[in-house]
Amino acid sequence: MNPETTRKVMQKAIERAKETMTDNIGGPFGAAIIDEKGALIALASNSVLKHCDPTAHAEMNAIREAGKKLMTHDLSGCTVITTAYPCPMCLSAIIWANIKHVVYGCRKEDAEAIGFRDDFIYRFMRADHPDKNVVKLIEQERDACLELFESYKAMNKTLY
Repeated sequence: MNPETTRKVMQKAIERAKETMTDNIGGPFGAAIIDEKGALIALASNSVLKHCDPTAHAEMNAIREAGKKLMTHDLSGCTVITTAYPCPMCLSAIIWANIKHVVYGCRKEDAEAIGFRDDFIYRFMRADHPDKNVVKLIEQERDACLELFESYKAMNKTLY
């Protein structure tokens, strides 16, 4: 990974984030995805406010754009360059997309310092006994759902 390439792409992510946060489209977050050669595949920013979508984070938007452009859900070999350490949702999406490299600017603590809840979610996920006032997870109809899983497995469908 060429540091000069990632620096230039980070600047593009910063500029995109500045534009959209100024226009009240989303927060101060920008992200890009590059391939193994450093070519820019996707450039996105946070659009939570514009789309009224809590999942419209910069990394999520960049992953969606890259997947469409490359016509695949598997972004192996790609790198995410993002203005902030990925939140738990984005980090999970990065892992699901098989992306092994992330270059980030601000730390989790920096986001928390200005009021974003990322670190709260990380702490919640680490807890042995999660706070039941945050989210209640209730198992129901497991047998019926297992039939669905077993049918999918029997069809030899693509696993991702």
